[in-house]
Amino acid sequence: MGSAIKAAWSDASVGDLRPATGEFDAMSGLARFATGLTAGRSCGPVAEVHWLDQVHGSFVVGAPPVGSRPGAVGHRTGGSVCVGAGDGLVAASPEVAIAMLTADCASIALASPEGVFAAVHAGWRGLVGGVIGQAAAAMRAEGATDLSSALGPCIHAECYEFSPADLEEVVAVLGDGVRGQTSKGRPALDLPAAVSLALRADDIDQRPGVDACTACGPGYFSHRARRDTGRQALVVWTEADTGER
Repeated sequence: MGSAIKAAWSDASVGDLRPATGEFDAMSGLARFATGLTAGRSCGPVAEVHWLDQVHGSFVVGAPPVGSRPGAVGHRTGGSVCVGAGDGLVAASPEVAIAMLTADCASIALASPEGVFAAVHAGWRGLVGGVIGQAAAAMRAEGATDLSSALGPCIHAECYEFSPADLEEVVAVLGDGVRGQTSKGRPALDLPAAVSLALRADDIDQRPGVDACTACGPGYFSHRARRDTGRQALVVWTEADTGER
């Protein structure tokens, strides 16, 4: 994503990455995935990967210091920790990676040259509620400038039939560009377009991510298409070593 901020998305081949509990868990799939992604850093793998109890809203949480949550034990490497409820998570420490878990909703990585980074979970309600703007505001409050973004796999319009009333609610906030059509010609929400419009409204640069439909693309969990209970993950971290570990 530029600067020292990195982002990666899993697919179903690595299994369900939703942690089983909210406590520090060094053995969760999410912990192993994040540790593997960051193992090659000069400062070593992250001490914790932080995730949220996602609620399809617009509340943004700041990642707490490592070891400050119940169940977090010192600086054990690579544990996963639930740090609250919300749909945006902001951090700036090389000690932590941050994660969002999805099975059709959009997952967006945000980065800045100052080393402030964020992960956002955005379904249609979150987009209407302004979750991307809230995350951008939280990053800027921490000194971030020139924000950039990347979007991961999510459901695309051809698979996302949408009620006319709900579609009009999204249109009222983001404009007609969110209108799509399913492969059967039914009204649909174009979720990638909606995310793009929200990013543009907050002056966030858009860079390539993973352009795949979770519902009809191979290898992804989809709640809407198959009622999958598994979740893929977005993980965001920094490669920079600030010397504060």
